[in-house]
Amino acid sequence: LSRLRVALAKGRLYEPSVERFTRAGAEPSADAGRRLLVPSSDPSIDFLMVKPGDVPVYVESGAADLGVTGTDVLRESGADVLEPLELGFGFCRLVVAAPAGVPYPRLPGGITARVATKYPRLAQSHFAALGRPVDIIQVNGSVEVAPLLGLSHWIVDLVDTGNTLRANDLVEQETVLQCGAVLVANRASQKLKLDAYLGLMERLERTPA
Repeated sequence: LSRLRVALAKGRLYEPSVERFTRAGAEPSADAGRRLLVPSSDPSIDFLMVKPGDVPVYVESGAADLGVTGTDVLRESGADVLEPLELGFGFCRLVVAAPAGVPYPRLPGGITARVATKYPRLAQSHFAALGRPVDIIQVNGSVEVAPLLGLSHWIVDLVDTGNTLRANDLVEQETVLQCGAVLVANRASQKLKLDAYLGLMERLERTPA
């Protein structure tokens, strides 16, 4: 029997991912504790619990056959994986935001804008496509405070309700990417474990979000 290893991201996509797989007949073991590799109620499926940014890496390398990730993380990683299924949850958007009163899309006097973000690849390509030179500053913590601290003029960040932006007096300017949860698959695994892969895909498609 071909066992499938599925990488799940800890964080905001974790609960809806578990719910979707549980309804498809593969519930992660309740006594997972702090283990990284967790069996499921389906003996042919194991789950790998990883950081969100690691899902595309694990799937591309073959350490996991499949994974659940956000399109924001996937596009930023540039991983060469298949995207067989949009999962219909985890919707949000990657946006450019600026403090109220800070000019956009250009700063006066020919100043090159500094842009703080956790998504340097996506931010750089967005501004490059628009022909706007910027200096990208990669930050890993709370991006919203970067303009308040004088670190950047603008930010590129993930937005759901927009409450965090408003709380920090930031104004949404334009959308870089519409995001949602997607199932990704390793290219070799998809061929080598085709029957198991197709079986799981069918079950997931029968249990929409």
